[in-house]
Formats: sequence, structure tokens, C-alpha cells
Amino acid sequence: MLLGLTAVPAAAVDCRLALVLAMDVSSSVDEQEDNLQRGGTASALLAPEVQAAFFAGDLPVALAAYEWSGRYNQEVLLDWRMIETPADLLAAAQAIGLSERSHNDFPTAMGYALGFGANLLQSAPDCLFQTLDMAGDGENNEGFRPDAAYAEFPFGGVVVNGLVINGADYEGEVQLIDFYRAEVLHGPGAFLEVAEGFEDYERAMRRKLERELSPRAIGALSGAARGPG
Repeated sequence: MLLGLTAVPAAAVDCRLALVLAMDVSSSVDEQEDNLQRGGTASALLAPEVQAAFFAGDLPVALAAYEWSGRYNQEVLLDWRMIETPADLLAAAQAIGLSERSHNDFPTAMGYALGFGANLLQSAPDCLFQTLDMAGDGENNEGFRPDAAYAEFPFGGVVVNGLVINGADYEGEVQLIDFYRAEVLHGPGAFLEVAEGFEDYERAMRRKLERELSPRAIGALSGAARGPG
């Protein structure tokens, strides 16, 4: 029976993880900080330890990315791409790193951003697991809050991890981390990484990706027993 449970999913799905990266481009993020986000994400995707994690499992990973700010301001930077070879990963990293910011003068509508991510996951390839990464440097200040998004959008089986960017002029470190832990993290095993300013974004993204992509971390059947960390 155990052999049956472990063999059937691999034959029935296209990939082991559908991973969405969500990038904050609200008005608190200036041009230099935005460049650090895009470049940092691209560099993190190509880091040796992250590449090793991408290709460690028997099944590939599906990757997508979007930017978000105000309630109606979300743009896809990378539509779903199956990462089967290093060339696929390089192309995905380049698409994100060379992307251009679509908005720079809107507030932080976290609930809308989460809803957009949930809908994007609905069009993902058929994967064993689904993860949405919310990066941001501030709390929700427009529209409905994350709890409303989790109640109204299709988040069944979706894990939402967070990447807090400390250093915004009007945010306190503890306050923002507490907001993410209390309202943004969602699902079994959800966790938070903290970047100490945008200059630290690449390091934090690299750590987060390596942890998410590890086959042991995302493939463990006992994952449901873990709480947000």
C-alpha cells in the first residue's frame, strides 16, 4: 500500500512544485530598490545551491513570477515555465532580471496581490505541491486584508511563504515581521525569511528558494504536521 501511495503521484502529475514569486513594487519601493529586487531574484535563481535544489528531484519544478502594488496593479513577469534544464532556469532568471517595472505610485494591497497569485496558480501545471512567495516591505494599506483573501480565493493546498524586506522609513522591523507571521504565512510548513534592506534581498531569496525547493522539504508526507515558522 505504501509503495502504491508513493508511486502513483509521480506518474499522475507533471511536476513536484508549482512556485510563484510575487514582487512588491508599491510606492515605498524606489527605483534602486526595485532593481535590487529584480537583479537579486535573478541571481538567487542561478546560485549553485538553488540550481542544485531545482534539479534534485525526479520531477521538475514549474515557475512563475508577478509584481504587485495597488488593488488593480498586478503584472505577470514570467508566465508558467517548466524548469527541466539549466537553460530553462537561465531563461526564467533573465526574464525576471530584465523585466521592467509597470507601476511605481500605488499603495500596498496585499489581499488583492494574494488573490491574483491564487488565480495564477489555478492555471499552473499539475504539480504535487503549490507555493506562493509574498515579498514586501510594508503592511497592507489598501483594500481587503490577507485573511479575506484566504477566505474568498482558492487557497486549498497552497502554502504561502513570506520574504520581509526591512528598512522602509515608516515601518518598524518587529511590526512588519509580526504582520507577516500573523496574517501572511499560510498553510502547513509556511515560513518567513527576512532581508535586512534591499541590499540583502538576494541572500534572503537564495535561502528561501533553497529551502522551498529541497525535495525533502516539499516532498515530506509529514509536512502537514508542521506549523508556520
